[in-house]
Amino acid sequence: MSFNKQEIYNILESITEPGEGKNLVENKNITNVVIFGTEVMVDVNIHNPTLQAKKKIELEIKKAIHSHIDEKIEIKVNVKSVSKPKKEEDSTLIKGKEISNIKNIIAIASGKGGVGKSTITANTAISLSKMGFKVGVLDADIYGPSMHLMFDVEKERPLSVTIKGHSKMKPIENYGVKLLSLGFFTNPNQAVIWRGPMASKALNQLIFDADWGELDFLLIDLPPGTGDVHLSIVQALPINGAVIVSTPQNIALADAKKGVAMFQQESIQVPVLGIIENMSYFTPEELPENKYYIFGKDGAKFLAEKLETKFLGEIPLVQSIRESGDVGRPVALQENTATEKAFANITKEMVSELLKRNANLPPTEVVRITTMSGCTNEKK
Repeated sequence: MSFNKQEIYNILESITEPGEGKNLVENKNITNVVIFGTEVMVDVNIHNPTLQAKKKIELEIKKAIHSHIDEKIEIKVNVKSVSKPKKEEDSTLIKGKEISNIKNIIAIASGKGGVGKSTITANTAISLSKMGFKVGVLDADIYGPSMHLMFDVEKERPLSVTIKGHSKMKPIENYGVKLLSLGFFTNPNQAVIWRGPMASKALNQLIFDADWGELDFLLIDLPPGTGDVHLSIVQALPINGAVIVSTPQNIALADAKKGVAMFQQESIQVPVLGIIENMSYFTPEELPENKYYIFGKDGAKFLAEKLETKFLGEIPLVQSIRESGDVGRPVALQENTATEKAFANITKEMVSELLKRNANLPPTEVVRITTMSGCTNEKK
């Protein structure tokens, strides 16, 4: 008979305290689980002071563990009644939780819109898949989702599957990449007009109510700027690293600098793997050897040097990238083209920096931030 603490926690997710809408694990009722051979001790705090509620929780825990593992397990449940904590002032918070079947989570961000962040995310995902990795993309751009269009699956709808007794969304898959986006669930002709709590709730469902399966990489396509969604993501998931996308001109670089600063903030501390420069130069189809630096030259490269982070590479401004994105077939799918090689190169650089990060730094923890300014350093 062999079992571990994580299995016990998974089982306890099927039990809900009377009068509460969340399970014991999600509601933080479980304060400790100890295993001694075939003996299990579970400490539980509940908010209902009645003896009936305490007995009900004790019996349900014993029944669940016995039925899922073995009837012979000796189980001791200590149930204590505690007062209900006050609600957090910031209702946009979502609870952090590790997803054990996803090895690496990378956030793709930009300080401003229009720099091609989603194009970079889609093509990087394709490049990773072509390298043999299992890849997923979470479109976290709540107000302007586009991944379902870039992967030519805008008419698809995620199906529901049952995993360990819980209903989960099955991500849509195309070109070897798993994908979830709010674009699957909204009317394309209507704007998404949500406040922070609504956006956070939608993100929470896309992340934790999904059956991602085994992934080597989950890429998160963040919205532009530094706001609610970004804070919700770092509170919800242990991000391994962030990649910043910019164009060469000064106004974009100023915003990219803010994007780097956000992840490096003391209360967040997500390692920045590097900066990618998109639309670096224009190359006409009839003059493939010519480079015209329309927006400036080497801006992102100089910024990376100044901020002491890696310059991951540059992507040219060419018509085929735009055309491929418009028809839902990312240009990285093409073989032996200059653009396919450009995306392959920046992807290899990103993976290289990630390997260094994983070797030299401890795992990133989810963070708890109660205000937009990040006034607390508490980590979970």
